[in-house]
Amino acid sequence: MLGLSAYPALFLSALGAATLLPLQSEAVLVTLLLAGEHPAWALLLVATLGNVLGSWINWLLGRSIEHYRHQRWFPVSPARLQQAQAWYARYGRWSLLLSWMPVIGDPLTLVAGVMRERLWTFLIIVTLAKAGRYMVLAALTLAWP
Repeated sequence: MLGLSAYPALFLSALGAATLLPLQSEAVLVTLLLAGEHPAWALLLVATLGNVLGSWINWLLGRSIEHYRHQRWFPVSPARLQQAQAWYARYGRWSLLLSWMPVIGDPLTLVAGVMRERLWTFLIIVTLAKAGRYMVLAALTLAWP
């Protein structure tokens, strides 16, 4: 991943990792940080932008997918959807601070769309969570004080 191709690769891995695809943007970021060929701030920015965009895609899907919940192909049972909605209603928008976590983070951003979370609130909280995760990862990787 030399030269400018590193940025698109990082962006796409971060975008895909924020959707329901099983990608690992952290591994790509760590590899690029250790290579030392690009400024850490630029890598963090690209990874964060890609990851937030992927979460926004989940939010958009959540805004529209509930209309199809009675279809046979709908991927979540009505009981599971109701459970997720109840959980989000109980813990609210601040639960989006957990959007960086494996397993629960991506579905959480989808549920935020189903629950009609305001876009700007969603983007601010998710950006803080995603950027924070990447900054901690960079600090650990580069042994920042």
